[in-house]
Amino acid sequence: KSNIGHSQAAAGVGGVIKMVEAMRHGVLPETLHVDEPTPHVDWSSGTVALLTAARPWQQEADRPRRAGVSSFGISGTNAHVILEQAPEFAAVVAEDDSAPDRVVPWLLSAKTESALRAQADRLMAAHTTRDADTLDLAFSLATARARFEHRAVVVGSDHEDLDEGLRALTAGQPVPELVQGMAQNPGRTVFVFPGQGSQWPAMARELLGASDVFREQIEACAQALRPHTDWSLLDVLTGAPDAASLERVDVVQPALFAVMVALAGLWRSLGVEPDAVVGHSQGEIAAAYVAGALTLEEAARITALRSKAIAVTLAGHGAMISLALSAARVGELLSGWAGRLVVATVNGPESTVVSGDPEAVQELHQMCEAADIRARIIPVDYASHSPHVEAVRDGLLAALADLSPQTSDIAFYSTVTGQPTDTSTLDADYWYRNL
Repeated sequence: KSNIGHSQAAAGVGGVIKMVEAMRHGVLPETLHVDEPTPHVDWSSGTVALLTAARPWQQEADRPRRAGVSSFGISGTNAHVILEQAPEFAAVVAEDDSAPDRVVPWLLSAKTESALRAQADRLMAAHTTRDADTLDLAFSLATARARFEHRAVVVGSDHEDLDEGLRALTAGQPVPELVQGMAQNPGRTVFVFPGQGSQWPAMARELLGASDVFREQIEACAQALRPHTDWSLLDVLTGAPDAASLERVDVVQPALFAVMVALAGLWRSLGVEPDAVVGHSQGEIAAAYVAGALTLEEAARITALRSKAIAVTLAGHGAMISLALSAARVGELLSGWAGRLVVATVNGPESTVVSGDPEAVQELHQMCEAADIRARIIPVDYASHSPHVEAVRDGLLAALADLSPQTSDIAFYSTVTGQPTDTSTLDADYWYRNL
């Protein structure tokens, strides 16, 4: 009351806000407008004191700050809340904030499609004439704008990528950097599980410290992976100094599997349940577990043994490259490398991955550069989703022969077949074909 007067129903939350700020700043604030303490309280005994001046709120090393907030309503409602200082985490600062792999989304929406295109045109003009940070713009677009029916998301790691997405939106053309659609009635929920490439050092450190549910899920995955690995999952996910390297395929794939499983568990703990799941490449293993088709032990074994087979047998003998072209156009380009290169995955209408011999991938990359075709060599040394994987077929089928996949109540959309799939068919042969 000494700060903002009698705020009636807001008095309690006002006190909570005041104490949260006091904890944050480490200051016990002064009680204002007190000329003389009330005589109805014995101020000489006990530890209760009236703060006639602000006082530093000292903190013991092993004890967080705590405070009680009371709210006494005129109707007789009494409430008391005990607040405790939240744990502090050191901010993770990127070594280079302009790193090329920092992909940001720009969210746009409008009442009509023409208005959406006009907004993209204005945004492109505005950010090219100013020294604006792409991440700052992404934050503002995501948090400070109204949401209308016609929507688009432009993604990119730099101004060039984002400009290409904006130009495509303005022209009504599809490009990999652009997703566009209509926000209509709320649809069903799909959990999407990515493949390799979404990892970064210490990628689970903050959530491991902040979420008990996430940590429990990760620890369960670590236990399931332990019989098949010789490294610590928790060390990898927290960026411990002696952790196994994420450059190793037999480390990065199990680590990503664990993070995907734990994130799904966290969403479910918050009441978000999937109506369907879909996974890309090795992401299908986590999708199958979350759908209920596999036990955690089975899914962990598939992930660990497959990635180990890649590391032992395939690594060093292949390469992969992503092209901003349709699968049909890529198929035409590969005629000159018959038997050496194949279409590995079709990620979108204008996004195709090619896999095969390292020398042939380099030749294709040089040809694309000369023809001004956007191409990016994927940082792996093996050729997934190609005839190269036939070398691990017999061993993998034998190692996974005892799988017992179950039919799931959650729809499973296979990226191997392109169709909804009965999950009881996700046997050893399926996981070989997925590779």
